[in-house]
Amino acid sequence: MRLIVGGARQGKTRYAAEKYGSCEAGFHLTVRRWLEDGLDPLAEAERFIRENPDAVVVMDEIGCGIIPLERADRLWREAVGRVGCLLAERAETVERVVCGIPIKIKG
Repeated sequence: MRLIVGGARQGKTRYAAEKYGSCEAGFHLTVRRWLEDGLDPLAEAERFIRENPDAVVVMDEIGCGIIPLERADRLWREAVGRVGCLLAERAETVERVVCGIPIKIKG
């Protein structure tokens, strides 16, 4: 698996498509759906990794900035951070895209 992270609208999906062809974009939104469905995001991420070892995952970094007022948004932010750590640990490569420029941070 490969993980590509960065802030919103930084060119992650375009970079992933150009370099790898296809990707699981917006993975942070998948984490939100898991929470809304009452699922454990870490368990679901483990399952995803097992079932998709060759996936290219694109995920926004949402942990920077102002802490959300709504409890559900704070829980989502925490879950995205923990899932991101798990994905990064298991990923073959991790890249961060800033202003369309990829920076390899693992692999």
